[in-house]
Amino acid sequence: MAHVSSNARWRVVFACIVAGVALVALPMGLLPEKWVPAVVAVLTLLTAGTLVWALVRRQNRALSQVTTTSRLMETVLRTSREWLWSIGPDGRFTFSGPMSKELLGYEPAELLGKHLGQIIEPDDLAEALRNRTGREGLDSSWSGVITVARHRDGSRVLVEVSGRPLVDRRGQKCGFEGTTRALDSQASTALTAGEARAGVEAMLASRTLLTAFQPIRSMTTGEVIGAEALTRFLSADSPGTSTETWFAEAASVGLGIDLEIVALQSALAAAAGLPEDLYVAVNLSPRACLDGRVADALGRCGIPLGRVVLELTEHHEVDDYGQLAAALAPLQQAGVRLAIDDAGAGFASMRHIVQLRPDMIKLDREIIAGINADTAQRALGAAMVGFAAQIGASLVAEGIETEAELSTVKLLGMTAGQGFLLGRPTVNTEEWKLWRPPAADNTKSSRSPGQPVPGQWVPGQQA
Repeated sequence: MAHVSSNARWRVVFACIVAGVALVALPMGLLPEKWVPAVVAVLTLLTAGTLVWALVRRQNRALSQVTTTSRLMETVLRTSREWLWSIGPDGRFTFSGPMSKELLGYEPAELLGKHLGQIIEPDDLAEALRNRTGREGLDSSWSGVITVARHRDGSRVLVEVSGRPLVDRRGQKCGFEGTTRALDSQASTALTAGEARAGVEAMLASRTLLTAFQPIRSMTTGEVIGAEALTRFLSADSPGTSTETWFAEAASVGLGIDLEIVALQSALAAAAGLPEDLYVAVNLSPRACLDGRVADALGRCGIPLGRVVLELTEHHEVDDYGQLAAALAPLQQAGVRLAIDDAGAGFASMRHIVQLRPDMIKLDREIIAGINADTAQRALGAAMVGFAAQIGASLVAEGIETEAELSTVKLLGMTAGQGFLLGRPTVNTEEWKLWRPPAADNTKSSRSPGQPVPGQWVPGQQA
């Protein structure tokens, strides 16, 4: 009503001005052909002035609304306990809210332009995408997807993710935006301690898990030289729950090492189906290595211990390296090799390398992702190549996903590589057989010059 009254007042003022012009012009005896143009000119100026004033007034109102909205949005971003984010079609962050610092240890500016692979492992991302598909609404939005993110210090953070696709003017999807919040057993009724314990105990009793293997290839020949064992769970009660979530739940109720041992036994049993000349990398935390059941599982595995590589996976500091080294020594004397996983992801992994002098160093995906375009990452990669050579360790680049990353890794002199570009994890035993390099004599008789070896990765070929 105030806006309408204001307009009415201006119309009255305008009419008064017109009348005033007429009253001034008529006594002067001006002929119509003289004063009419004058009045029209005055009215034109008054009309233009009124329109300009109205436009400025409207713009000021809009600016005030924008300022208020921006202030409210800033308040929401700074006070919300959820991390707001958006990513482009290439999976790189285009926006990150302040909560990324508390949740993952990264300042918002540090994530801009980085691939989401920096905060979530490829396997966990693939699992989350499968879970998202089952939770999508009619508008393709989703909520309540539980997965595991990776903190800057290398630790794992259980999170719940909700989001929706972004659409451009043509109606094409051009990215995603959403929120992520930390989740623990006390914050979610679905993950209470009692339910977590019951679920893990049922898993341990039924052993409804299997092992997938991901190939590790030589950067010189492209042939498969080893395979990493990755646990997959088949629980009917918790379909879609990621591997990391299972291990996080088990650790939260004091059954983490028990689950690691069962996963180790499953991996060693499955390894019998791999080609005999490949090494088998199995993941264990330093705490699990102190458990006597590890040596028992290795002694009963049925494959030469010279083929086994123990990957230390935990990113937290070890309280007593002397105790850990003493537990590993008999295994190493029997031929088991030692690898440090996710090197460069945090301080703990580098301490492991210095204290334990491993046979193998596996560079974290965070270093490899975009290494072709980042000078600092290339410098760190080159330094790790030199460091590995100094201590007599081989170097494996993890998470290679693009041809550019592969070319850079080879140029830097890294020994071996692993990642979706070179081969995805698989439970298909027929695919494992393709990783067997043929004997030299068979190679000459069965292949024409330049023909790739079966199971050998070829540049430009998507694995």
